[in-house]
Amino acid sequence: MRESLKRKFVEVCDKTIASKGPGVGLSFYAFFANRNDDPELLMEAATWWIMTHRLDHFEKATKIKDLVLSSK
Repeated sequence: MRESLKRKFVEVCDKTIASKGPGVGLSFYAFFANRNDDPELLMEAATWWIMTHRLDHFEKATKIKDLVLSSK
């Protein structure tokens, strides 16, 4: 996963955890605007989320952040 996408995932997780607590869940779509303005980036994130880690639609933000930070 490219560094800019990792930073985005961590940023969104941190912001959401800070406002709603450590038990908050996030959807894959929480990381993107409601428009498809960068399909390659969206597919990269979808591949990481769905194919690589087989995550459910909603996952705990802490889990996502940990996975992103441990990814190479």
